[in-house]
Amino acid sequence: MDDLDRKIIELLQINGRASNARVARDVGVSEGTVRRRLRRLIQDEIVRVVAVPDPEKMGYNTVALIGVQADPDKQDDVATRLAELPETQYVALTTGSFDIFIWVALASSEELGLFLRRKVGPTPGVRRTETFVNLAIRKKGYGIVI
Repeated sequence: MDDLDRKIIELLQINGRASNARVARDVGVSEGTVRRRLRRLIQDEIVRVVAVPDPEKMGYNTVALIGVQADPDKQDDVATRLAELPETQYVALTTGSFDIFIWVALASSEELGLFLRRKVGPTPGVRRTETFVNLAIRKKGYGIVI
């Protein structure tokens, strides 16, 4: 990956629907060059082209980050089981006070409570959870600084 690839990715992070011709003009190369570079970036799984919905606009009014402490010998199994749940959008094994963090978007705080009591809590290996409910979002970023 070189500077041209980084510039292409940077522009697509701003506007993922930008045409190859538009990106080519902005970076100063031919449309064919952008098309080939982008195809390679996708094939090499460096970038993915996806639609990222806004949870609130889709009726998911309760968004939360849940820290999970798990039995040391069951952390991978717990993370795998939590990742299989349709409510989880993000599951990461981590360091620090929590072994796993999961991000969920649900329709209401009542649904969050049911999710915690009926799905997360009973998962074999889960010791403890702590839930952090979003009160306000100040930044929604999907990219990384490249």
